Amino acid sequence: MARYRAAKTRIARKFGEPIYGPDKYFEKKKYPPGMHGANRRRKSSEYGVQLREKQKAKYTYGVLERQFVRYFDTATRKKGITGEVLLQLLESRLDNVIYRLGLAQSRDGARQIVSHRHITVNNKVVNIPSFVVSAGDVIAVREKSKSLEVITDSLASERVKKFSWLEWDHASMTGKFLNIPERSEIPENINEQLIVELYSK
Repeated sequence: MARYRAAKTRIARKFGEPIYGPDKYFEKKKYPPGMHGANRRRKSSEYGVQLREKQKAKYTYGVLERQFVRYFDTATRKKGITGEVLLQLLESRLDNVIYRLGLAQSRDGARQIVSHRHITVNNKVVNIPSFVVSAGDVIAVREKSKSLEVITDSLASERVKKFSWLEWDHASMTGKFLNIPERSEIPENINEQLIVELYSK
């Protein structure tokens, strides 16, 4: 499967925020990349601002253009505010849920854990990172994978946060997707209305 392989700090500098999480290199250079990045004061058009927001969402969740368009089309057909539904769909991806539960320190790492068959959903092995988790689904680490260093190290790190829509039992390494999160609960700094406006043209 195709993935973004560009330097993450460079992408974070492009958007002016650490979209991939804490980044010590970003903290040193918060200005845009390139020879004139520190002094550039270019004004963006309305279209440019909207496109930038879409790109930020794609990079944040690790979704490519074709996938993103599919998510948006699905969001337009569902009840609710299209932009909010779009973010809720992205949050429901299995790789994102694994990341939110603290089993991986990045979404890329979570994708790898899922692809390598270390995760079960409702007692069945799922190796598709884009698998959409539903309310009530039980996500667990396979028995033979519970001692995997990348998982134990991530769970032991200070990065792990608790989210109201997720439940985690450390002893059994089992989590539960309680419900679809409200927009106010999703911590990503994304203006989804700009994305809706972009696709509405």
